[in-house]
Amino acid sequence: MKCEELGFKLQSSSYQGLWTLDPSVVFLNHGSYGACPKAVLAAQQSLRSQLEQDPVNFFGRKWEPLLDNARSQLAAFIHADIQDLVFVPNATTGVNSVLRSLHFAPDDEILTTNHEYNACRNALNFITSRTGARVVVAQIPFPVESPQQIIAAVLEQVSPKTRLALLDHITSQTGLIFPIAQLVKELQARGVETLIDGAHAPGMIALNMAEIGATYYTGNCHKWLSAPKGAAFLYVRRDKQPEIHPLTISHGANSPRTDKSRFQLEFDWTGTDDPTAYMCVPEAIALMGSLLPGGWVELMQRNHQLVIQARQLLCTILPVQPPCPAEMIGSMAVVPMPVSLANQNHIWLHDELLDQFSIQVQVVPWTESPGMLIRISAQIYNTLEQYEYLATALKYCLKQN
Repeated sequence: MKCEELGFKLQSSSYQGLWTLDPSVVFLNHGSYGACPKAVLAAQQSLRSQLEQDPVNFFGRKWEPLLDNARSQLAAFIHADIQDLVFVPNATTGVNSVLRSLHFAPDDEILTTNHEYNACRNALNFITSRTGARVVVAQIPFPVESPQQIIAAVLEQVSPKTRLALLDHITSQTGLIFPIAQLVKELQARGVETLIDGAHAPGMIALNMAEIGATYYTGNCHKWLSAPKGAAFLYVRRDKQPEIHPLTISHGANSPRTDKSRFQLEFDWTGTDDPTAYMCVPEAIALMGSLLPGGWVELMQRNHQLVIQARQLLCTILPVQPPCPAEMIGSMAVVPMPVSLANQNHIWLHDELLDQFSIQVQVVPWTESPGMLIRISAQIYNTLEQYEYLATALKYCLKQN
């Protein structure tokens, strides 16, 4: 089934040529793994060439200044102190690094929500199975009407035994922006430290680490920031840094250096790998911020407005109700599937859309009604016409069921 058969002749966005994305696929899933622009990949390849021309010289002389420069520019972008940041390969590694560093007792409780990312929930299960601590799950309603419902659901589960709260800033399954700054403030007032999984936040919404106030915060640079795969950060509040260690213990653990904190010495070098993804974060920040006259502010507003338009279009055609207010999403939104589609296997629907219509979009199984969600992303290379095509394809699938 081709788009022409449904009456569509899709025109490529003028920005799509900046990426290596397959032009024959309607790519509506920037949220899963991001997509790195050609210019940033070229910068990474240049660094890789330098590395391989003389690995000893690169790691001996060039590596640390390049890493520090990347950290400095990322710190400015997310309004953090450079001393509080280290690079990690992805946000899941950041979450695991914190959880594996902390000590929990059998009476301790770790609070999370039913919207938590599966990989991070697995990390919680791993920790509690070895320490005897208990995971407490706050049930966030979905559909949801306001941020206050999220705050109330989380705070209701706090007890004197709550040691830590692991919360998403932007949920992967449902695309909700949690009111993180207010949650952190309320939890800290109750003596609860906070670990924020901000995998989707950098580049989707404006970030200010000082205003958020979390004890620990980790975010990906390869998603909405559009850096190469394998670039993420971990922020740790200064007073907690001596407790937090990387998953791999290496030379930094006993380095005699005093010009950097033990926190950064340990995380910066965990063994030989390819650090060029980290070093290209400044290139990604600069490139994405140059695409529109209003820079990053306009880019984030543009993507938000596009996904709101796309969500409304899908909801009207299917027809279903939007599951949350527009202000609770960034540039990623979910639409509940009608019952006839929700009863199908989510893998079937994903494959049907890809194989029959050349549409790459996330189909999310959901444990509660309606049982299946379509998650759309909006990046600058996307157009409203692409979502119109998705709506038509979904309508065709509805007729087949």
